[in-house]
Amino acid sequence: MSTHLLLTTCYLPPVSYFHCIQQNSLPVLIEKYDNFQKQTYRSRTRIATANGIQELIVPIQHSKKERSPMSEKRISYEFDWQRLHWLSLQAAYRNSAYFEYYEDDFAQFYNKKFDFLFDFNIAQLELLLKSLKLKRELSFTDEYFRSVPDALDFRDRIHPKKESLLLNPKPYYQVFEEKNGFYSDLSIVDLLFSQGPQSKNYF
Repeated sequence: MSTHLLLTTCYLPPVSYFHCIQQNSLPVLIEKYDNFQKQTYRSRTRIATANGIQELIVPIQHSKKERSPMSEKRISYEFDWQRLHWLSLQAAYRNSAYFEYYEDDFAQFYNKKFDFLFDFNIAQLELLLKSLKLKRELSFTDEYFRSVPDALDFRDRIHPKKESLLLNPKPYYQVFEEKNGFYSDLSIVDLLFSQGPQSKNYF
């Protein structure tokens, strides 16, 4: 019998990440020591804009090691990506119903510099769980194991290049839906800024 729900951290995780949490009433165990993987949700998110889906990617400092654990990955500030991401979020969601309600909470992530991607993602996750009223205890792995028999392991299941866990997504209002159609399983903020306290009804 599983004792924990095992997940990676993500940058502004997709809706399916919280679907997974809501569907499994287990304490959440966050993987901290797996090797950082490019082109995953660990450092990128997807939002809906006037021109379609836009990916926002947190730049990572290059490491001398070919492989290094997620816990050691430092964020790069060689260019002002925080300003770019925040302007993109404002442009995409300024006219959504709940953006102003949550604006100050999320602005902090684009004004404060975090050294490590893991800490950045966890701070966001804690805010998102609180905003979504999902009460879950978070704990972290002490080392990496390829197989964790007593955990419900979703570390590799929530991935931008794999089929979404949202098999029958429930549509909700999106700002540019009339122009572009509905996009499912975007960043959770796409749903949160649209539906606010009712967001849990859509995953």
